[in-house]
Amino acid sequence: MNPLQPFINKNGFVMLDGGLSTELEQRGANLDHELWSSLVLIETPELLSESHTAYLEAGADIIATATYQASLDGFMRTGLGRDESLAMMQNAVYLALQARDSFWEAQGNGQRLKPLVAASLGPYGACLHDGSEYHGNYAMGLQELAEFHRPRVEALADCGADLFAFETIPSLLEGQAVAELVKEFPDIKAWISFSCRNGTEVAHGEAFAECASLADNSPQFLAVGVNCTPPAYIPSLLDSAGDIQTPLLVYPNSGESWDAARQQWCGEASDHMDVAAWHSLGARLIGGCCRTAAEDIRRMKSELMAALAKEL
Repeated sequence: MNPLQPFINKNGFVMLDGGLSTELEQRGANLDHELWSSLVLIETPELLSESHTAYLEAGADIIATATYQASLDGFMRTGLGRDESLAMMQNAVYLALQARDSFWEAQGNGQRLKPLVAASLGPYGACLHDGSEYHGNYAMGLQELAEFHRPRVEALADCGADLFAFETIPSLLEGQAVAELVKEFPDIKAWISFSCRNGTEVAHGEAFAECASLADNSPQFLAVGVNCTPPAYIPSLLDSAGDIQTPLLVYPNSGESWDAARQQWCGEASDHMDVAAWHSLGARLIGGCCRTAAEDIRRMKSELMAALAKEL
């Protein structure tokens, strides 16, 4: 069963959450560390539960776990043993499931479908903590990339997440590595999303349409699209992927750019996320990424529902 289809059938779209790090920082979390949002698993897990709940209350149909920048090696570099590191990654899924189940028990009703939990895994570059997920220029072959991702997937495969989210993939090569790797785990379903540098190309330079076509060749991919990319590029990217059969997803960042040297976001944020236009161009999973918060998701969902209601 495709866990996304009931949401699309009911509402015409699936509402994703926003930037987990953004919500965490608003609650006082210090993420200046190579583990980024995964650091809260060690220091302040209660802030993680609060952030997940904020997105659910804002209307998110899917919340993503705090494992985007996590790896066993990364946790072990903080001084944890391998078993402790494994437990820490798995606990990220359990905390998301607990937040979802507590929310559903308290507020679930016939107006809404039970939200899902996606196990988030970012690219190899994210774990380098040097911004290379926005260019993909790391000297890794197909097999090496698969070997990097394999223990992360193994760690989370049986934790109860409804699906996997392979996010901010910067290159065709890493997309191919992920596509080959998921075949080793035939029971998991996933989406794959790419970071893009303009309106037609992923961060490393390959055509987005070529990268997105990977999903059409794998029944395990339920959606394919773009994340952590300026909103201005989204219409052109969706238009370039018009022949893709797999449902499309978009969850851009605020429009600012990440300065890896200074470890901060720079530039001006976009003043509008044109979610209705994205939906009209084929996007069926829509949300936000870095620098978007729960209130942004609440507004985006309201705008989407209003736009679709006008079409009826």
